[in-house]
Amino acid sequence: MRLQQDCHGRSRAAGGLVTAFETAFGAGKDHFGHYGILELWREPRIPPYMRLMSGIATKSRIYLDHAATTPVVPAARDAMMAALETVGNPSSVHAGGRAANGIIENARDLIADWANVRPESIIFTSGGTEALALALNGLEARKVVVSAVEHTAVLAARPNAIVLAVDANGLIDLKELDRFVRQGVDLVAVQTANNETGVIQHAVGAAEVATRAGVLSLQDSVQTAAYWGGAGTGEDFTAVSAHKLGGPQGVGCLIARDPDRLKAVQKGGGQERGLRGGTPNLPGIAGFAAAVAAGPFDWVKVEALRNRLEDQLLAVWPTLVIHGKTVDRLPHISSLGLRGVSAQTQVMALDLAGFMVSAGAACSSGKVRESHVLRAMGLGAAAGEAIRVSLGPQTTATEIDAFADAWVAMAQRLAKVTA
Repeated sequence: MRLQQDCHGRSRAAGGLVTAFETAFGAGKDHFGHYGILELWREPRIPPYMRLMSGIATKSRIYLDHAATTPVVPAARDAMMAALETVGNPSSVHAGGRAANGIIENARDLIADWANVRPESIIFTSGGTEALALALNGLEARKVVVSAVEHTAVLAARPNAIVLAVDANGLIDLKELDRFVRQGVDLVAVQTANNETGVIQHAVGAAEVATRAGVLSLQDSVQTAAYWGGAGTGEDFTAVSAHKLGGPQGVGCLIARDPDRLKAVQKGGGQERGLRGGTPNLPGIAGFAAAVAAGPFDWVKVEALRNRLEDQLLAVWPTLVIHGKTVDRLPHISSLGLRGVSAQTQVMALDLAGFMVSAGAACSSGKVRESHVLRAMGLGAAAGEAIRVSLGPQTTATEIDAFADAWVAMAQRLAKVTA
């Protein structure tokens, strides 16, 4: 169990992953054969082929999952520590409470300025999921249109929504959306870019379609706010999460151009002008605002590294599938499909080699599932064969080159096994 402890800190957590593989593949060797993934998690030594995959195997770990969460920037960490020194509930009227409330209102002003809205348009939440739920369930919207590639937070919040199909790149048809809107809907919910493929959606066009018809629009900007701020493309409501732009996890906001249209979903003590009950996350909000003030990141550099990675992999492995490569994408995300190899196997193999990547969204309680996004794009069984590599401002060319070597070694080995 030493390898499990080295890689994941606690043997208990790794044991759960072993159990999961036992369920999927049966005890012993997995269906890939000679040296199965299950054995890799049980063995206290590093198999020879894993050492070939990367010289840094367990000596260090390279983080390439920035689309799941970004490292907290120093300014946000400092602001959080300072807020923790403030003793007082923001709702209390004494000096400590007023000081805490002042931190929150200063953060609200800063984020409102960043999003180009009034301060009262900023409604703090626990993150993007709650912000989306507040709009989707707090508005008087009986009929909602969503795209088939929306985040699960949207699809789960309104399971009876009208689902708009997408093309092979995950893009909606604005003419089709217009047809649905004209038939009578109350809310159009479309993401600004996809969190799994990075494909930039026709969000501006969707907001325009909704506005022309007098229909409200909601945009999930959780994955894109670090680029161009929160609101600003004509939508009525925008969901943002701090931990995707250098802030802490557990805090976000809904940007509402007309907050009077909303009713509370999470009721309580009347915080956030009665729209979101519960004691505000003081250090989280302080860190959120500090991260916004510290941005933006150098995305030109990040895009160059992403392109460097894809060029290296395609040069060696021309059958590699890069989802959405032919259309506009966010600079930091690359969705890589390796035919015949499950995403689960790829993620675990790369994790053992020292690289942290994911298989799509990281919001399924640690489970690796087939991507509903890629399924909606018409990939069929291949929807379960893609991993998401996402870079950040801290990513270096050396790390990208090391990952490319590790990915190629993994692909060569698994190709032999599955041939």
